Amino acid sequence: MEAGQLGERRLEELLDAIAEDTLVPASGSVAGVVVAMAAALTAMAARRSLGSWAEAGGAVAQAEALRRRATPLAQEDAEAYLEAVARLERREPGHDAELGLALARAAEVPLLIAQVAADVAALAKEVAECGDPSVRGDATGAALLAQAAARAAAHLVEINLGSGPGDLRVLSANSLATAASAWADAALASAP
Repeated sequence: MEAGQLGERRLEELLDAIAEDTLVPASGSVAGVVVAMAAALTAMAARRSLGSWAEAGGAVAQAEALRRRATPLAQEDAEAYLEAVARLERREPGHDAELGLALARAAEVPLLIAQVAADVAALAKEVAECGDPSVRGDATGAALLAQAAARAAAHLVEINLGSGPGDLRVLSANSLATAASAWADAALASAP
């Protein structure tokens, strides 16, 4: 791909959609996209390491699987968030259970995003440490992007649940964000 062709129209359309005065796409959807991009960057770095690292093929396969897991989460987050907002705005008497389910779903998707992000950060750290030195910066960048997505997603879990830090889903999301941060820090430390 030529540098001038990078995304061109599609990327610009996505950025325009994010910048619009609408509820979605919002930070959950963007975190999902960032995780998918971090997985793609990890796959690229692993592919570029095929000639110098025996485990590169496995890393490519893992990164592609993570990308496939992350990609639909952006849309799922938008849908879950819209449903939760709609239920909050209607607040129909006797429908608290439906509202609770909608809010739980709006927290469940960011939790899934945080899970994939932690996995991407761990794999990117491995590629940074073992892959070809010429792509160490790309793999480290992927780990850092995954870390940011995990932290954003964990924050959304807490907000969308409206519960305290003792909720198991909040604890899980924060644990995943902490793990992603540790993997990203380890990737940074592997740089010469």
